[in-house]
Amino acid sequence: MPDKPLDRLPPLQLLAAFETAARHLSFTQAAAERFITQSAMSRQIRALEEELGVTLFERRHRALALTEDGLRLHAACSAALNTLRVAVRTVREPHERQMLALTTTPGFASLWLIPRLTGFTRAHPGIDLRLDAGLGNRNLASEGFDLAIRYSPLGGAQGRQLFAETMVPVCSPRLAEELGLPLREPADLARHTLLHLAMDGDSSGMPAEWEPWLNAWGLTDLRPAARLSFSSYAEAIAAAVAGQGVALGRRPLVDALLASGQLVTPFDAGIESARAYRLIVDPAARSRPAVKAFEAWLLAECG
Repeated sequence: MPDKPLDRLPPLQLLAAFETAARHLSFTQAAAERFITQSAMSRQIRALEEELGVTLFERRHRALALTEDGLRLHAACSAALNTLRVAVRTVREPHERQMLALTTTPGFASLWLIPRLTGFTRAHPGIDLRLDAGLGNRNLASEGFDLAIRYSPLGGAQGRQLFAETMVPVCSPRLAEELGLPLREPADLARHTLLHLAMDGDSSGMPAEWEPWLNAWGLTDLRPAARLSFSSYAEAIAAAVAGQGVALGRRPLVDALLASGQLVTPFDAGIESARAYRLIVDPAARSRPAVKAFEAWLLAECG
C-alpha cells in the first residue's frame, strides 16, 4: 500500500473535535459543546492521532495537556476555523435581519434624522435600526452602539464632520402678523418672546443660548418681552412653529421646516456656530454591512 501524502487532510470532523478538546483541555467539556458523549469524543481524538501518527494530548490524572505537535495543530485549527466562521457569517448576514444601533441628540434625531429615515429603511428593508436620542455621550463599545452622531466643537478630532451649522432667528409666518408687532430687524426681538433651551447662566437677562447671536448683532443689552425655556431643542422649535415666539434656528436642522413654510427667517441675520455634527463609528462595527450601508446613506444625505 502506498504511503499517505503528507499534506492529505484528516476528516474535518476530527479536526473540529480536536480544536474543541484542545480549547477546553477536557474531553468531557468538549463533548458537551459538540453534543456527543465523552467516549465518542475520546474515540475521535484517538482516530485523529492514528491518522497523523502522533500523540496530541498528554493524558494525565484527571487532566489533559497538549504535546508540542498538539500545540502546533491547535494553533492552525483555531485560525482556520475562525476564518471559516467569519466567512460563513459574512455569507449569511445579507440574508438575515441585521440590527443597527445609533445614538445622537434629541434635536438632531427629531428635526433632521427621523424625517429622512424612510429613505434608508426602504432601501435597506433587512436592517432594523435602534435609535437612542439623549444628551449624554454614550460609550459605543460598552453600551452596544455601532454609531454616534454628536454635536461637538468645530475642529474636533474624533469622527467625521457631517456639517457645521448656521444660527438664525426663526418663527411662524403668522407671528408678527397676529401680534401686530413688526419683525423687520434684529432689534425688533425686544417686542417678542424668545424661545430657548434651559441652560446654566440664563436665570435672568439675556438667554445664554441666544448670547452669541445677540452679541454678533450688537444687541448685548436686549431684553425680550418674555422668555420661554424648554428642556430640549425640538420642543423650542415646536413652540416656534405653533407661533409662541422666536427661536434660534440651527440650520440645517430647521431647513425642512423653512422649506415647507412652517417657519420663516424674519430677517437675514445668520451667524456661524462654533459647533458641528460629527459621525463616530465604533471600530469593531465598521466592517459590518449594515454599518457601511448606513454611513454611505448618511453621507449622501449630508452632501
